[in-house]
Amino acid sequence: MTGGPGVGRDSVRGEGMRGGVRDAGERGRGGGGPEGTGPAAGTAPEPAGPAGPAGPVSGPAGPVSGGTGPRRRAGARRRCGTRGKRRILRWVASVLSLLILGTAGAGYLYYRQLNSNLKKEELNLGDKPMAGHQVNAAGQTPLNILLIGSDARNSDANKRLGGARETFDSPPLADVQMLLHVSADRSNISVISMPRDTLLKMPKCTDPETDEVYPATTGPRMTNESLGRGGPGCTVATWYELTGITIDHFMMIDFSGVVSMADAIGGVPVCVTDNVHSRNSKGQGSGLKLERGTTYVKGEQALQWLRTRYGFEDGTDLARTHAQHMYMNSMVRELKKNTKLSDPNKLRKLAESATRALTVDERLDTVKKLYDLGEELKKVPTSRITMVTMPWVPQGGRVLPKPGEAELLFKMIREDTPLDGRASKKQKPQASGDPAAPDAEIGVMVRNGTSTDALGVAAGRAAEVAGVLAEEGFAQAKADPRLTPRERTTVYFPSVDLEGDAQTVAKSLGLPLSSAKRSTDVSGVTLVVGADWRTGSTYPESAAEDDDKDGKDRDEALKSGRALNGEDTEACMTVQPGFTW
Repeated sequence: MTGGPGVGRDSVRGEGMRGGVRDAGERGRGGGGPEGTGPAAGTAPEPAGPAGPAGPVSGPAGPVSGGTGPRRRAGARRRCGTRGKRRILRWVASVLSLLILGTAGAGYLYYRQLNSNLKKEELNLGDKPMAGHQVNAAGQTPLNILLIGSDARNSDANKRLGGARETFDSPPLADVQMLLHVSADRSNISVISMPRDTLLKMPKCTDPETDEVYPATTGPRMTNESLGRGGPGCTVATWYELTGITIDHFMMIDFSGVVSMADAIGGVPVCVTDNVHSRNSKGQGSGLKLERGTTYVKGEQALQWLRTRYGFEDGTDLARTHAQHMYMNSMVRELKKNTKLSDPNKLRKLAESATRALTVDERLDTVKKLYDLGEELKKVPTSRITMVTMPWVPQGGRVLPKPGEAELLFKMIREDTPLDGRASKKQKPQASGDPAAPDAEIGVMVRNGTSTDALGVAAGRAAEVAGVLAEEGFAQAKADPRLTPRERTTVYFPSVDLEGDAQTVAKSLGLPLSSAKRSTDVSGVTLVVGADWRTGSTYPESAAEDDDKDGKDRDEALKSGRALNGEDTEACMTVQPGFTW
């Protein structure tokens, strides 16, 4: 990546964000560069509706082999009116239109061809296996899919679409990363985007093709670099390291894939508050040029929209993410009402474009598996789709996950709590699926966090509460001399494999289950006795029943992340001053 013309990939650009289509040398590993790809494959989580009867589906004759799909009987008529053909056409509405940036199913005879189009990679390249899913009362499990947009410029098609020449054939970057969460009961979908300039520590990853080992980083690196550390499986491992969220699948798309899919869709309506042209005096920008109001964009113009930051809001990568959410929601609505999806020629074009554009994990290696996945996703109404950007704080020209708020959203995903808030006040935190160790084997550090401006610190609380834990059977509980002021008493744990231990500690003290929180700032189970528990050996009942603070925290986190509902038809991108015409 480069920070400007003539600057190498490893240089750090002070601006820390990206330019756009055909930008002149803006692709910096440590910062600026051409703008990232559009939403990753799979960002349209809504069916287009069952396809109606269509004309004959043409294609090579003979039985389909080499997959899990059904075989055609000899002499069977090739009509789309049969029950089997109608089922195939519904793939358009359920699978590829849900999971990819606008896609559709195809005719029966294309099954093997579509399977061969899909590119496959390993799901997880890290050395930590992911935890199993928690289930709800009905025995159902949630579904998490990581959507990745690659800025790879290692093909002629991608080189024509953007970037300075010195970035060609360089390691790809995961410039779009979105976690799509489908609730266990399939009632809602939540999408969390991570800004590509987020600084994180990278886990150890091993390239499955070359066996090259990428050691865990000792310091923070930009999250988009994870893709170049062996492939999309390392991006999955990086997300899991940060969030503790079990990821079931990934889907990845590059520049040319976005363009081909946007062409196949036939256009998506987007809105800007003023005339906009994304190009600055240095030639940086996506080149997007639109008139004020609503315009249907497709092809390269759709890619420009998805990559634009110069010209939108404050000109940062965060503005670009907001524009991507608008595009995705608009595309979902468009696919749902688009009657052209019953046209068999359009169906074939969409299916072929989609499968050629996609790289998926090995668990999604056939169209049949995509279909089965789509059957689950199609159950979610548009009104229950919520898209949000991970809350963040600035760090130079980059960003860091915002303490408290980012982890709260990750916790909501782990606990299958809908981001739209419809069930958040009624739905209680779930017990961890990770079994706790025996009480006597759980190490607990206890810190005094009782200090307030008005009352100061309640001396000796760490030792007192450590003694209470010891009496309860936690033989390894120890007082930590460090003071960590906290308004509420909290049990922190560093990774999901210690969540059960933390919840056990909380339960033994009468703390609510919600008081167990994941934090990368601790190395083991750490109890911080807050200002709400300054005296006594039993946690105050009034404090344990106080849920109002949790609700306010959720509201603040969603506000910070600029939550956008799937049915918000009034959303319109604000144009940055200086980029109007």
